[in-house]
Amino acid sequence: MSKRLSCLALLLSLACASTFAATSRASWVVNDVYNYNHPYAATDSTDLATKMSTMNSSAFYFYRGTADIFYHDMTTLPASAYTSASTAYTWLCGDAHIANFGAWQDSSNKAVFGVNDYDQGYLGQYVWDLRRAAVSMVLAGRENGIADKDITTGINTFVSAYLAQLGKFNGTTTEKSFQLTTSNTSSVIKDVISDSAGDKRSDLLSKYTSTSGSKRTFQTTSQLVAVNSSTYSAITAAVASYVQTISSSKQYAASFYTVKDIRQKLGSGTGSLGRYRYYVLIEGASTSTSDDVILELKQEAPSDVSIADPAQMGTGDYANNEGNRVARSAKALVLNADVLVGYTTINGIPFYVHEKSPFAEDFDYTDLSSSSKFNTAMTYVGQALASAHALADQDYDATVVPYQIETEILNAVTSQSGLQSEISTFAFSYADQVNLDWQAFQAAYKAGTPLY
Repeated sequence: MSKRLSCLALLLSLACASTFAATSRASWVVNDVYNYNHPYAATDSTDLATKMSTMNSSAFYFYRGTADIFYHDMTTLPASAYTSASTAYTWLCGDAHIANFGAWQDSSNKAVFGVNDYDQGYLGQYVWDLRRAAVSMVLAGRENGIADKDITTGINTFVSAYLAQLGKFNGTTTEKSFQLTTSNTSSVIKDVISDSAGDKRSDLLSKYTSTSGSKRTFQTTSQLVAVNSSTYSAITAAVASYVQTISSSKQYAASFYTVKDIRQKLGSGTGSLGRYRYYVLIEGASTSTSDDVILELKQEAPSDVSIADPAQMGTGDYANNEGNRVARSAKALVLNADVLVGYTTINGIPFYVHEKSPFAEDFDYTDLSSSSKFNTAMTYVGQALASAHALADQDYDATVVPYQIETEILNAVTSQSGLQSEISTFAFSYADQVNLDWQAFQAAYKAGTPLY
């Protein structure tokens, strides 16, 4: 089949998406939400209730909480006309909606912007990250009152910036030095990077902890819950195990990781709500309470990307530990990654470990309140995604990605305008399907149907 006919098949399939047998699709969506979340119901029903309420609030939040539905659909919707067998080895963010980009200070203390969520990190077709991002642009843009024609312009800008940045990386090693900072960004993205640069460790510590004399401990609130003694002991032991997953060249003195206090964290995230999340206060560089560090331990599960391509990333690539898969993704997809990234196991459950950064700033999509702000931001989102994909190729680990992925993608994209049209058409058609799925979810939620 020619690429033109492949595109036509995609358009026809997506045009029919909204007329998918409504009753069967609605029932399937509700059942999927239940089946996906029910395994966590016995251990974290409070967070699951929060998750359902959050997903009920908007189509965009529903989309954020149902990445697995997206990847189920990737198994039935036509493939892109602009892929190849080798582009399927792109190390994906996996959940590249625009709220999963943000700013932080890297390990060299530079404030930067990029992909900031790695829970779904996995190998797959690069277009899946483009598609998932573009659908989120439609949902978020419409929520912000941006006209569809301006959203289309933003999606085209995103795809163009992605390809242009890959082109700059191709045949060079510049991906190993490229970062988005206040010097090469503007508007909303520059603002969020500036916010990160101005953050202080003391602010984060004041938010979650308090001191009494020379001792700092966590506050106890509705979202910071004390754990029982056996859980406390298990987490303390898991922290000791986690330290061994950090490269010896990046480990601090053993005293740095001394556990001072532990809380279970509730109410954070969207897609990960319902899984265990712990905050662990550790000593840091000195015995002073001013440089204490908060570690975040997040329970992990198999990547939803594996639904669409289950064998693409072997468990041997991450020691059969989903926490390690996320840790490897965090280190692969960004430059100068957090030196505290690692993984562990608590009571047989895999956890990803990293610093709860005092310098992290979420990218608030509601700030994209005009077409110009929206379009400008999509340039940087495209560049950031290109950077992530290019960093995480054979130069990072050739045993996982055996290609210079930017070369393979650029060879597959025989028409930039064709890819732009394909991604834009997909985004609007799939966004319409997301709205129908959300309405089915809302009806079930209102009716009191069990959703977890």
